[in-house]
Amino acid sequence: MTRKTEYIPSGKKIYFASDFHLGIPDHETSKAREKKIIRWLDFIKADAHAIYLLGDVFDFWYEYKYLVPKGFVRFQAKLAELTDSGIRVHWLIGNHDMWIFSYFQKELGVEVLKSNLQININGQSFYIGHGDGLGPGDYFYKFLKLIFRNPFFQWVFRMVPPSVGMNIARYWSSKSRLANMKEEKFDLQKEYLYQFCKKMQSKQPHDFYIFGHRHLVLDIEVTGSRYINLGEWVSNNLCCYASFDGNHLLLHTFDDSHDTSSL
Repeated sequence: MTRKTEYIPSGKKIYFASDFHLGIPDHETSKAREKKIIRWLDFIKADAHAIYLLGDVFDFWYEYKYLVPKGFVRFQAKLAELTDSGIRVHWLIGNHDMWIFSYFQKELGVEVLKSNLQININGQSFYIGHGDGLGPGDYFYKFLKLIFRNPFFQWVFRMVPPSVGMNIARYWSSKSRLANMKEEKFDLQKEYLYQFCKKMQSKQPHDFYIFGHRHLVLDIEVTGSRYINLGEWVSNNLCCYASFDGNHLLLHTFDDSHDTSSL
């Protein structure tokens, strides 16, 4: 668990987004989404103090010692432009991009966080992360996560030739629920991230919980707090993100005309 304190200067905001899943369902669709994400980043950069990307930015990423996957160069260049201009970009890895190592930090100036974050912003407390592996149940995935994040198994995969490794990655991505456009179901009592927030709130209260992973846009009250889920940018036109100006947390949608609306 990482802990921080942040202060937003007057007239600035912190932005949150998640689950771009660049790479699916095909090259052309993903490239169009990449350009839309860049338009969004250009739209918010005028008043952005910091940007938090809450994981699954790529549908798959594995970083070899001297190689990175090809593609998404426009997005990477935009991140470098933002950090060079003084906007801090933080990336909390998800279950699809957990194999990010040093490239984004060294080359693009992005802070990569491999654990959830508790942060105090202008006196309000936030618990943020991708959301995978939290809450009750899903024990098989939690076991797999331990394996995938184990340095030994990461080393083993690094020994696989990149051409073979990326073919494995493409096959894995093709089985994901987004790639197959499976409809997400919502039941408040079974919503494991909501259950996680309730349990955390009883022990260590926060003002806001912000996650991705669920691919649903949610804003739910949790005993004097709010559980926000940012949804995804693949299968619908909501393209949701959140902003915080030091006082108010708002959910927005982004469209191709650069107009945004609050949810």
